[in-house]
Amino acid sequence: MSSFMQFYRCYPMSFSGQHHLENGNKIILPISALDLLSSMTIEYPMLFQIVNPSARKISHCGVMEFSAEEGEVFLPSWLMKNMDLEEADMVTVKNVCLKKATFVKFRPHEQALMEVSNPKAVLEKSLRGFSCLTAGDTIVIDYNGKKCCIDVLETKPDKKAVSIIETDCEVDFAPALDYKEPEKPVVAMPATKKTKEEGREEEKEVKFRAFTGVGRRLDGGKSSGSRKAGKLVSGSSEAVENLEESERVKKKENGFQPFCGKSYKLSG
Repeated sequence: MSSFMQFYRCYPMSFSGQHHLENGNKIILPISALDLLSSMTIEYPMLFQIVNPSARKISHCGVMEFSAEEGEVFLPSWLMKNMDLEEADMVTVKNVCLKKATFVKFRPHEQALMEVSNPKAVLEKSLRGFSCLTAGDTIVIDYNGKKCCIDVLETKPDKKAVSIIETDCEVDFAPALDYKEPEKPVVAMPATKKTKEEGREEEKEVKFRAFTGVGRRLDGGKSSGSRKAGKLVSGSSEAVENLEESERVKKKENGFQPFCGKSYKLSG
């Protein structure tokens, strides 16, 4: 196969006025490129490798038409962004032959794309504007008027790039970049022996304690606060002695004498 390789200044697709070509990876080359390619033995459909020499970035694409000005090439904006290209930067365009894809793994940037009823069907429709896929690229598709970014994580049989023209390949999806694991419900842990014992101790502390008020002695003084809860102290020994002494004084004042009355004799 003959080799085609040319250098062009790149510009975003919007400069060509064909905004619909932003949805895909097909470029616009000058008519001189068609003349050269027609004179060569090449494989169809035409596929190209694009290189940014300054950043050493590589991607792959197809061609839509040959209507650009001489020395220029129009690229989709997302492709220029992937390759760190600015307006009028120089790129190398070379024709290549890529194997048909058998497997491609994608990773959407937004989980919303994975929540549609059939994400594979949406992707299949959006990829109609693409001729090939390059591993490591972040492609942009249009879904319901919204631009959705998707990473190309893996390609087979070639690990670098594959053709997706008229091919039936297996597709897989990695979790979206903004995907969050659902929160797991909190399961109450069963009480351990230690926590049960601590609970019983707390219950004991809050239970009613009998006779914990301020006690009064018989002599009118306050009972000592150092007594144990639940034990009643009715008086001290000193108070009892004072009480007995006062009783003796009263008896003496009243002239009470035990066994001092008259005696009587019982006669038969």
